[in-house]
Amino acid sequence: MNTTTVSAAGITTEAGAAERDADEESRQLLARIATGDQRALEQFYRAHHGAVYQFALRLVKNTADAAEVVNEAMLEVWRAAAKFRGESRVRTWLLGIVNYRAIDLMRKRKPQNEDLTRAEDIADEGSCDIHEALAGAESAQHVRTCVERLPDRQRQVVHLTFFEQLAYPEVAQVLALPTGTVKTRIMHAKQRLLHCLAGLLGKAEDLR
Repeated sequence: MNTTTVSAAGITTEAGAAERDADEESRQLLARIATGDQRALEQFYRAHHGAVYQFALRLVKNTADAAEVVNEAMLEVWRAAAKFRGESRVRTWLLGIVNYRAIDLMRKRKPQNEDLTRAEDIADEGSCDIHEALAGAESAQHVRTCVERLPDRQRQVVHLTFFEQLAYPEVAQVLALPTGTVKTRIMHAKQRLLHCLAGLLGKAEDLR
């Protein structure tokens, strides 16, 4: 019986090609949106709503506010499509808008003296591979549980790095932070996640 072996490199190449195709389609939609094409905005919304809503929800933590952030972000896309310079992927640019709108909403809800964008120290680059921290988790539910327990700043970077598969410079662009700060937050998130996952695994072993 003949078998077909698919290499990891082949899968990665196909995924990269699909992502490039999706980005090119989004760029074309933005060009149409810039001319006032409402149908293009509807197509853009359908293509990106899932990722945008999930990111907004992780930032603001309730569905009503997440929906408001998504609506504000898409309105900004309608207004600012012509300003997209093509220097980044469309998704990176869009998530940056979502982050800005979410911060704006949270600032209206929190005391004025609370700093939502506090800078942090530079991390050791070798210690902040979030994929390494999560790859060994036996349960996807454990991963979700531990991610939800992270502080807001750390949960943001984990979502963008692990779930959205953005590189550190792209995460930095989305969050308007230095790349070093992103690495620091990933490093601290990795430490918390490993501790949390170990605790959940220990509880699961006790129940067996």
